[in-house]
Amino acid sequence: MDRLCKNSFTTERALGDFLELSRISKRFAGVHALRNVDLELDVGEVHCIVGENGSGKSTLIKIISGVEEPERGGSIVVAGKAYPKLNPVRSTQCGIQVIYQDLSLFPNLNVAENIAMAHHLGGLHRVDWRALKSAANAAMAKVGIELDPDRKVSDLSIAGRQLVAICRALAAEAKLLIMDEPTASLTRHEVDSLISLVSELKRAGICIVFVSHRLDEVLEIADRVTVLRDGAKVGTFPADTIDGRKLSHLMTGQAFDYQVQAHDVSASPVVLEVDSLWRDGDYQDISFQLRAGEVVGLTGLLGAGRTELALSLFGMNPSDRGTIAINGCPVTLNRNIDAIDLGIAYVSEDRLALGLVLEQPISANITLTVLERLVGRLGLIRTRARRAHVARWISDLAIKVSNPANPVKTLSGGNQQRVVLAKWMATNPRVLILDSPTVGVDISAKHGIYEIIRRLAREGVAVLMISDEIPEVLYHSDRVLVMREGRLTVDVPADKTSEDALRRAVNA
Repeated sequence: MDRLCKNSFTTERALGDFLELSRISKRFAGVHALRNVDLELDVGEVHCIVGENGSGKSTLIKIISGVEEPERGGSIVVAGKAYPKLNPVRSTQCGIQVIYQDLSLFPNLNVAENIAMAHHLGGLHRVDWRALKSAANAAMAKVGIELDPDRKVSDLSIAGRQLVAICRALAAEAKLLIMDEPTASLTRHEVDSLISLVSELKRAGICIVFVSHRLDEVLEIADRVTVLRDGAKVGTFPADTIDGRKLSHLMTGQAFDYQVQAHDVSASPVVLEVDSLWRDGDYQDISFQLRAGEVVGLTGLLGAGRTELALSLFGMNPSDRGTIAINGCPVTLNRNIDAIDLGIAYVSEDRLALGLVLEQPISANITLTVLERLVGRLGLIRTRARRAHVARWISDLAIKVSNPANPVKTLSGGNQQRVVLAKWMATNPRVLILDSPTVGVDISAKHGIYEIIRRLAREGVAVLMISDEIPEVLYHSDRVLVMREGRLTVDVPADKTSEDALRRAVNA
């Protein structure tokens, strides 16, 4: 893969610019989202745009796709033709397509209809279903994708839906394809398949803009990387001249410590003990211990049984056999309320669907797990106690909030995750299970969450952190577990292993 990218980089650069932005600025309510940003995107190039939340990435994508207008003084040149601004129709006519994280598909329609329906909209005429299916098949054939054109999109996996979105862009004759966080919900195998597909698109002369918080994937797939910070362009760099640490520094202006931080907690009491735990079809013969003040990282490919195990420990996915003990006493966990009563808290990997009530205020989300503590003698919530509780956790976790009464959906991803953590930390847990706690979170917010995890460990909480990012579990755990095909295959102190060793264990 690396050799292919390097060999093709010089050739594709010679093909010339497809899109050139000069002096692009944008303000919202007087706040600069972009400041004089220049960007060149070449034909047949994979160009990654990185930056923290609020750096201007989304605004830049919206200007390229015509959703937002830049301020006067800038210029946009597409395929040699200058435009003062674009609109969505003109952008599409120029061959610009955006695949957003939610994919924007019609789940009740089939694959062919989602791919090719746009060609059959407008006017009063009958849809030529044969032509529609033919157009969809042609789009899939361009890059060797095989999907059943009659299958409903709702029946596809996330990876399958992403392929449909890509084929829809190809059917629209995309020349520039912008992919916003395309790997956020994919397994490593699916990520590898997507990277191969991006290489096929590149060879077909399509320019790919790849936006991601996962810097290892950025460096794996990119020809060039453009870094944005606080709405300004820091620079554009050939991907083979930088590494993850330099990229992190360019994005944030901070130097982060990438050192194993394992602590010896062998003298601490065992809080959670799992012995020969089985759930047929999910995992088999799982045994491990979790001590007070210990952070244990659990990694493996998605589908290895990690989340299923976590749900069993939280009483939502009861095991078939084996034992779970809390502080040496065997317990039965058939409901999540059983786990909560025993001091077990669980932060789901899907904070938007399972961790938060997005339309409700920030304050309501923080107090959701402890409402009974805030109720007075008349059965009403004590307003003063509620405000004090919310203020305490906003302060303790440094949640950036303008008004706790605002809907939680108005917060950034990192601050939303802090709200979820506050909700469960308020229960004073003995065991905290974190399933992919930093997914979709920028690098500064990630390190803020790591600091919170370490603080909890110092206070004696036992933490089980599940992640498919090898550096995350290695550098932020005391011990690392690896699951593969439902079995626990590795249990090793973090300071006795390496990224390469863990990758080999995960992919063995």
